[in-house]
Amino acid sequence: MSTIVFLHAHPDDEASGTAGTMRLAADAGHRVVCVYATNGEYGTVPGDLVDGETVVQRRRREAEASNALLGTARVEWLGYADSGMTGWAQNGDHGSFHNADLDEAAGRLAAVLDEEDADVVVGYDWHGGYGHPDHVKVHHVVRRAVQLAARRPRHLETTMNRDHMRRLYIQARDAGLVGPDEGADWDPDQPADDGNPLGMPEAELHWHVDVRPVLATKRAALAAHASQEDVDWMLGMPEEQYAMAFGDEWYLEPGRPDGMVSALPF
Repeated sequence: MSTIVFLHAHPDDEASGTAGTMRLAADAGHRVVCVYATNGEYGTVPGDLVDGETVVQRRRREAEASNALLGTARVEWLGYADSGMTGWAQNGDHGSFHNADLDEAAGRLAAVLDEEDADVVVGYDWHGGYGHPDHVKVHHVVRRAVQLAARRPRHLETTMNRDHMRRLYIQARDAGLVGPDEGADWDPDQPADDGNPLGMPEAELHWHVDVRPVLATKRAALAAHASQEDVDWMLGMPEEQYAMAFGDEWYLEPGRPDGMVSALPF
């Protein structure tokens, strides 16, 4: 059995991204560890915060609840501040993840890898899927942490399959679910936060994980982040549409020969 460490940028990124793989890995007997780079303080401010409760406290509790559903053995926080979206003034804030020294941040993650004697570490593709500064930083931090760790773990990168998303978009458009001028935020060929298309081309991917057997758990993990408005549209999807959009998870493995395998990658 393996120990797999996932680094995510913010609380709720695990639920929309790698939750199915995490649950399947835990069910197979692997030890799953989830590390968050930031506290996600620029997420939605819940309207029901109680006196003395902060957004960070709420988001941490939601993340703990999500990970409990996913069978995560350990949740860890690197402690950086959320950097906000591309071009926000917060990108340069002291303490922001985007502004963090690379070796310092990678050293924090490498310490977790060493404590866990990790076999695998999972980060993000080169532009973090859609260009968010914290997601891009995750990519660089994981790559550097692999170099700093005492025992170099296998390195995977979660991403979105651009060609698969395009097929879904065309199906939805042809079925009349979106008009010809609608759904641009779903069209993977539209520029994302950094001006690049979403995700990566299918030809560059190495692993496909069908997570439909645990899709109800993935959806419940997403619902655990109830304070966040951006999960509402996902949770509002009918089951069939949700399965189409979130029933598959995709990974790159740097250095692996070309070709995609449909299997749990550990």
